[in-house]
Amino acid sequence: MFDELSQRFEAAVKSLRGQAAISEGNIDAALKEVRKALLEADVSLPVVKEFVEDVRRQALGSEVVRGITPDQKFIQLVHAQLVDTMGGANAPLAAGGKPGAPSVVLMAGLQGAGKTTATAKLGLHLKEQGRRPLLVGADVYRPAAIDQLMTLGAQIGVEVFSLGTEATPEAIAAAGIAKARQEGFDTVLVDTAGRLQIDTGMMEEMVRIREIAAPDEVLLVVDSMIGQEAAELTRAFHEQVGITGAVLTKLDGDSRGGAALSIRKVSGAPIKFIGTGEKVEALQPFHPERMASRILGMGDVLSLVEKAQKEVELADVARMQQKLQEASFDFTDFLQQMRLIKRMGSLGGLMKMIPGMNKIDSGMLKQGEAQLQRIEAMIASMTEAERRQPELLAAQPNRRRRIASGSGHSPADVDKVLTDFQKMRGFMQQMTRGGGLPGFPGMGGMPGMGGMPGMGMPGMGMPGMGGMPPTRRPARPAKKRKGFGEL
Repeated sequence: MFDELSQRFEAAVKSLRGQAAISEGNIDAALKEVRKALLEADVSLPVVKEFVEDVRRQALGSEVVRGITPDQKFIQLVHAQLVDTMGGANAPLAAGGKPGAPSVVLMAGLQGAGKTTATAKLGLHLKEQGRRPLLVGADVYRPAAIDQLMTLGAQIGVEVFSLGTEATPEAIAAAGIAKARQEGFDTVLVDTAGRLQIDTGMMEEMVRIREIAAPDEVLLVVDSMIGQEAAELTRAFHEQVGITGAVLTKLDGDSRGGAALSIRKVSGAPIKFIGTGEKVEALQPFHPERMASRILGMGDVLSLVEKAQKEVELADVARMQQKLQEASFDFTDFLQQMRLIKRMGSLGGLMKMIPGMNKIDSGMLKQGEAQLQRIEAMIASMTEAERRQPELLAAQPNRRRRIASGSGHSPADVDKVLTDFQKMRGFMQQMTRGGGLPGFPGMGGMPGMGGMPGMGMPGMGMPGMGGMPPTRRPARPAKKRKGFGEL
């Protein structure tokens, strides 16, 4: 989402490289690029003006300490201003009010913003935190809205309550809260009907629901694709209904980032969660400092680690580490790690969370994902014995020909995957014994993709994408690499 914005910021930083100090002359050129970046990202104009002036004032009023170059100081100032613009720090959900009473969250939003799905995503997020949520279907207007919530609730193992489409939303909300209180649910998520800003009747209904439910939180679900209009929408809802925060959806799409940078400053309401995909697991708490780092190409390692921790058991990490040390990592393990990565998100999304990887061409990432699919097809054509003992394939060409035929690829493709796999096992064995960084199963490399140094970690085992070098490995002269290695 922030690719173009990141490129513009990089151009601003480049204009300061080689300068002896920050001055009015060179800061103007850098801030011109920043202004263009923010406007093209569809950030609200008043927010852009305030952002640029704040950075200018701080840049000209600060001294560059010894060892810090002007471009590094500029990055520091822009990062701090981005964090401040987006709210400063993560705004968690309210803990709830009276002892023994459930915390109540009303979910509001425009039609088509993804509100019902966001309700289920938030229910799963709370469940994973050890809470016991109840989803309440109070959207009696949209066809099949309650059925959709029922389906999603069954998918994530969270109970859904509703009185059907004949009851009023106010009655459904009140009955749902009463049920939660009686049966020990600690959180109630009320999915209300989508509405239009100009729909006075629907807005008044939302006010009535709020009065009856006495919620701890009113979250407005906002589609990030509408750009800076999202901030104005949030302000309008806040003035008419009163909201406590926003959930920004579709951040994995083609939105330019203006909503994330505008909402807090324009509306005063913090972004509390962001939707990063269509899957019900794709919801994250919003951390302004992490988002600022991603915008500036610094990656987001903390979010990457949190994603991995959700999917990986510590016992699996220890088992995989041992298999890598013994060079007994096989194609069954590889398939398991490849599917783990799919659960964590797209390859492109994960790569951009790693510092320095934001410059990887999106076309190359798509090629990488396509290659993963081809490798998965080859593994699916193997017998269980061949997956467990790759040596069988190395010794018997007829097996490789059968796999090629069964997966729709050439014998040379299978040979390449097997060769890269064997090289990866030896490399990862040396790395885990030689002081490499401990990690998570799933991202060591990818057979047939030419190698991507700096991508993986020991214990993160995909053959072919390189792997992070040991921390104590001596420096070697630079040499030209092929494929992803050039990045």
